[in-house]
Amino acid sequence: MKNETKILIDKIKSANTILLSAHKNPDGDALSSILAMYQLIYLNYGKECVCIYDGNVPEALRYIPLRGRAHYYEQVDLSQPFDLAILLDYGTTNNIGGTRPALDAAKFLVEIDHHRNDNKIGNLCIDDDTASATTCLLYDLMMDAGWEFDDKVLNLLAFGILTDTGNFKYAKDGRCLRIMGDLVDRGIEINRLLELLNNKPRKTIQTEAGVVANAEFFYKNRLAIAVVDADAYKHLDGRGETALSLLGQIKGVEFIAMLKHQKENQIGVSLRSKYIPINKIAEKLGGGGHMCAAGAVVYDTLDNVKDKVIQMFKGM
Repeated sequence: MKNETKILIDKIKSANTILLSAHKNPDGDALSSILAMYQLIYLNYGKECVCIYDGNVPEALRYIPLRGRAHYYEQVDLSQPFDLAILLDYGTTNNIGGTRPALDAAKFLVEIDHHRNDNKIGNLCIDDDTASATTCLLYDLMMDAGWEFDDKVLNLLAFGILTDTGNFKYAKDGRCLRIMGDLVDRGIEINRLLELLNNKPRKTIQTEAGVVANAEFFYKNRLAIAVVDADAYKHLDGRGETALSLLGQIKGVEFIAMLKHQKENQIGVSLRSKYIPINKIAEKLGGGGHMCAAGAVVYDTLDNVKDKVIQMFKGM
């Protein structure tokens, strides 16, 4: 057993209160990681954890196992410090959001993440930026610890891998495929999970279609810029992955930037690339992420952010 695993187990055993959280506006990997960790701790140590998030959860994740265990942080009493906090799939500190004070106040903080991050905040860091999803790290942790698991855990791990790899389009290596193969051998049904994920409200689909239809193209159509105004953002499902995927299927498009008007002078920027790394652009905007899938939140007007992003891709 790895030393990091032993330390985590000791901290779980000694903790009376445990907090679980991830990045703001949790996607499938973030939410699945929280809920899988919740279930693993409950099954193996009989302890209830408090699961919180900031922002919005995509409608497509409404029916994943244990969804009701995750609560918007302002609806939870966080006035007392937790003995142990586990932060999963957070990327950079800029992505944490309103849950940060509760995490900072915890007596011991563990981070489990697959993003590249040079400014780690955990007292214990179980990180690996070569992994395709944080749920891959949870699978490895579960096996290393010899933890008991059930079908809820297995399905959550599969959800996280499917969503963060874009159904394996963004898999970094064969490791996530091997993990998924084991999950299938243990009984999960990929088709059923995909049906749950492909079950969005009509307004969401219409919004995503409109975002794609109104996209602009620059630098001989290599860069696609999609703008989501404040009204459309209310109906956008999570980070707009469907719209990003569709734009990426257009012949000649190599880079995609989606600009989301989240609040007054607060613009969420999602960046995608087919081959060339764009994480450095996200870092210059104050964010981060993977080499070909990254993002940031920029506090400026939509027009200014759009002009800045277009200039950043000049010459790439």
